[in-house]
Amino acid sequence: MKFLLDENMDRRLVSFLESLGHDVTVVSVDYPYGLPDHEVLALACLEQRILVTNDVEDFGELVFQRYLPHAGIILFRFKTEQSDIQLRKERLLYVLSRYADQLQHFIVITPQRIKIRKITEEHFQ
Repeated sequence: MKFLLDENMDRRLVSFLESLGHDVTVVSVDYPYGLPDHEVLALACLEQRILVTNDVEDFGELVFQRYLPHAGIILFRFKTEQSDIQLRKERLLYVLSRYADQLQHFIVITPQRIKIRKITEEHFQ
């Protein structure tokens, strides 16, 4: 699979995803720093990459209010005290193994649960 990590993500997830055989690029490393969120989303969609981010409000608005297309979004919703990288890796691995057929949707990962907001073709019309 192909992933694009937003600039707010822990870079240790890059090597973790690559160790699983995935193709990973990062905003501010492979693309310019400070790209506006709508451009990050467009880039991920153009390259058919699943966007991995911590940015709750902006990407939710772009997808669910402005109806911008995407190739899948994985949103980590962790409180600061729950930001342990090992927990993030475990939760991400769980999503990739259990929900591999649903990664084209908007997936919210918390320490306790996984929420999938399905996107349909009608959503973008």
